[in-house]
Amino acid sequence: MQPIPPNVPAIEVTGLRKQYRKIEALGGLDMTVGRSEVFGFLGPNGAGKTTTVRMLVTLLVPSDGEAEIFGHSVVDEPEVVRL
Repeated sequence: MQPIPPNVPAIEVTGLRKQYRKIEALGGLDMTVGRSEVFGFLGPNGAGKTTTVRMLVTLLVPSDGEAEIFGHSVVDEPEVVRL
């Protein structure tokens, strides 16, 4: 595995969505978390917090949008993200 360039964020999410049939669990999330940042994920019940985390750790596939962990796609490179 190659070293990660210093300018790559820890988490980068663009337009992340998850839909179950007619229910939208997460609608268009955009966020960037830098390598040395501490990030809190707060919100009311049903806001999509757990759904987002499950997509970031590759347990769920997003319906739309992109999510990268240290520059690796959670959809295209799930085995690398899990390392």
